[in-house]
Amino acid sequence: MLYLDYAATSPLYEEVIDTITEVMKQHYGNPSSIHGLGVQAEKLLNSAKEVMAGILGVLAAQIICTSGGTESNNLAIKGAAYSYHNRGKHLITTQIEHPSVKEVFIQLEQEGFRVTYLSVNHAGSIDIAALKAAICEDTILVSIMYVNNEVGTIQPIQDIGELLADYPKILFHVDAVQGIAKLPLRLKEWGIDLCSASAHKFRGPKGAGLLYRREGVQLKPLLVGGGQESGLRSGTENVPLIVGMAKALRISTEQLAAKTAHKYHIRRLFVEGIREIPQLRLTGSEIEEEMAPHIVHFSYAGMKAEVVVHALEQREIYLSTKSACASDESDPSYVMLAMGCSPEQAVSGLRISFSDEHNEQDVEQFLAALRGVVRELAPMVQKPAERRGKRR
Repeated sequence: MLYLDYAATSPLYEEVIDTITEVMKQHYGNPSSIHGLGVQAEKLLNSAKEVMAGILGVLAAQIICTSGGTESNNLAIKGAAYSYHNRGKHLITTQIEHPSVKEVFIQLEQEGFRVTYLSVNHAGSIDIAALKAAICEDTILVSIMYVNNEVGTIQPIQDIGELLADYPKILFHVDAVQGIAKLPLRLKEWGIDLCSASAHKFRGPKGAGLLYRREGVQLKPLLVGGGQESGLRSGTENVPLIVGMAKALRISTEQLAAKTAHKYHIRRLFVEGIREIPQLRLTGSEIEEEMAPHIVHFSYAGMKAEVVVHALEQREIYLSTKSACASDESDPSYVMLAMGCSPEQAVSGLRISFSDEHNEQDVEQFLAALRGVVRELAPMVQKPAERRGKRR
């Protein structure tokens, strides 16, 4: 079996499973309780936050624990919009954000906010000059992802932070779900005010995530109740999963430079092999440094992506089409359309995503299977003229 869908979710480290199990068995107290078991749980919770904060170069008090990337994104964007709406109601994002960001902005538009959706070039990257031109007096928030979850394009987050340093009243939110533990992330240095992450993308548990909030940034909570997480996220903290998230983040970021270099090497092999198959077309930038090390995206025009996914599944190889949150939809990828891809390409996009444990043999296994699938499916591929005829 060859699992190549790490951008959708990743298997837990064995050490993380052991840690979560131990905490569930031995430290089941409520961290808000004042008795000994509660105090033990609280200490574990605080220790986990210290670990994550140390890795990210921030203070533990700036870490808010959530249920995952979706909640972190919702809390950051809605929380900021609702807190600062008296200052302005203009928000800026991109056309290629994850649904947990995109749908939030659509909802805020329905509530009277004005949103600018920045376009991207053929590689999936925004233009800094276009961002600057979009800023106006009532802009209160810019939200741009670090790494696109579908095609793997890296956005110029550091440059955006430098630009926004001249606009101290504008908050900068980064969805780093696909970038954290894969690439360097310097929250303070890059001027990031809010940053979202999800544990299951870096081999931690599902149901755990974090939101970094710079000191002084106000957020209106989405969940009210007992006032946990500094009053920003009420509800009893899931201590076992939070501790597991901290451990997974620590393991994933150990020797990060070496792991990243290895993944770029493996990515290169995938890219070279896909280029040799005439029916396939790579998506994104030709410049390696502009693409994430763990994602390769390509299309097979004239063939629906899910057909290829299931054909490879028969060979026990697992990859995906678009975002896992939308992979069961047959509509064209809005990310690919925004990048200027044709509708035929946008329904045929395929994503490989892998870890630092994958090797050259895995690449060879995948490419051999992919070549076989393309040969088998070739008679089924519809030419553009045939598709137009059917539409008539």
